[in-house]
Amino acid sequence: VITGADRIALNGDTANKTGTLDRAILAHYFRIPFFVAAPGSTFDPLCETGAGIPIESRDQDEVKYQEGPDESDVIRRINVTNPASTAINPAFDITPASLINGIVTEKGIINPCRSDILQFLKID
Repeated sequence: VITGADRIALNGDTANKTGTLDRAILAHYFRIPFFVAAPGSTFDPLCETGAGIPIESRDQDEVKYQEGPDESDVIRRINVTNPASTAINPAFDITPASLINGIVTEKGIINPCRSDILQFLKID
């Protein structure tokens, strides 16, 4: 499996669109290698771990409502949850470095660990 990343912490944790962590867990379970492909500009030398990556929240209505044509082909929007409920709708999730086999960069594949990332970034 190869996916992208929006941000990579110094320890190799990555932020990417929601659902990336799910794929990494499944790949790990089925012993399928999981790689992240990202340019050097994706690495954040000021972010130690994935816990330091802010996660944008999207509008909860995106998951509480569905739209589609009714029997007359009129587009309707309906609430598919309890009207009193709230929803969490993160735009990104964090995949821990422990689930990543390697990070594919413009300089080759590196291990998702602090020492290799610092060497890649040439930071002492």
